[in-house]
Amino acid sequence: MFKLTSLNLNGIRSAATKGVESWLTSHQPDCICVQEIKAQAPDLQGRFEELAGLKGHFQLAEKKGYSGVAVYSRHEPSEVVIGYGSPEFDAEGRYVELRFDTPRRKLSIISAYFPSGSSGEERQQAKFRFLAEFYPHLVALKKKRDFILCGDVNIAHKEMDLKNWRSNQKNSGFLPEERAWMTKLLDEAKLVDVYRQLQPTATDTAYTWWSSRGQAYANNVGWRLDYHLASPAIAEAARSAAIFKDVKFSDHAPLTIDYDFQI
Repeated sequence: MFKLTSLNLNGIRSAATKGVESWLTSHQPDCICVQEIKAQAPDLQGRFEELAGLKGHFQLAEKKGYSGVAVYSRHEPSEVVIGYGSPEFDAEGRYVELRFDTPRRKLSIISAYFPSGSSGEERQQAKFRFLAEFYPHLVALKKKRDFILCGDVNIAHKEMDLKNWRSNQKNSGFLPEERAWMTKLLDEAKLVDVYRQLQPTATDTAYTWWSSRGQAYANNVGWRLDYHLASPAIAEAARSAAIFKDVKFSDHAPLTIDYDFQI
């Protein structure tokens, strides 16, 4: 099996103090996609170039203490793609793609961090710009390669993907336009929401993020914001999925999916 874990760290240094490396070492994924590193290159040197024995490949935000993504891999990629060609969003550190090419298959593992629009209208409009330009990128990539995109998508797709869907219909992360984008990605671009393929009816066990306000975590008032989005041939190889709510390295839970192939 190829074990692939996605986790929004909400700061790699913070997560490290809460035991993330020890957990990953025991969990033994083949590949880890992380988001919200919130660090600059000097912060990583001598400490986070590797994690749980896996080598990291990074795109860091120009702004200090903000965003940043990485893919840590047990296997050496044939190519590393940093950014997806966006003048606006590549500066924010939102995309790393590792390519593993063989004569039989071209496969990419991607860590992506979609913008949040929850801080106000300006960032919501930025989120819409990201979605508008990221969709054709994924469509074009799918024509050339198989891939699994792991990441914090910052969208709960359906009513079953968050606890309080009725009261959140006008809030970022559950807006009709965002949900329609996800539907188009799955229905028209024919990508697969791998967790939902494996767990089509899961509700309160599917959440991967909880607000720090009130008793959201204690009461499991959560959202499913973290995804594996895969091309169909790769999605067919998915065998099991697990969300580790009980480990607390950040406000997100790790999401691991086992695939029946090897790189």
